[in-house]
Amino acid sequence: MKSIKTTLITVVLLMGASSTAMAGDIIGGVEEGCAVEIEQFCSQVTPGDGRMLACFFAHEDKISGKCQYALYTASAELEQAATALNYVASQCENDIMAHCADVQLGEGRVLDCLDANKENVSEACQAAVGDVFVKAE
Repeated sequence: MKSIKTTLITVVLLMGASSTAMAGDIIGGVEEGCAVEIEQFCSQVTPGDGRMLACFFAHEDKISGKCQYALYTASAELEQAATALNYVASQCENDIMAHCADVQLGEGRVLDCLDANKENVSEACQAAVGDVFVKAE
């Protein structure tokens, strides 16, 4: 069974479009930085479930510096995102359980729920959400 913390991190990942945009930026950076390697070594690989990373690993001795840098940058950005999301999950755990437990996940609904209940949401949660998520205006 998933722990509450794992569930909350999943909720936070699904909270807003900013995480989707971030994922798109990270993927785009790897696609751009590793375009040659993708074409030469991995063009027959179906993306998903780590298959592209496995392909890069299988050809690691042929990966250019540009691609290595793109992969390193993606890894660092993912680590930073995971840290930020863990921070929001830990700060908002009680607020999500109290005010948004019945909200369907995805499309920013949990984030909207926290915003709609901001009078009752802890200052720590509000600050964490403000630190991590930028709502599109």
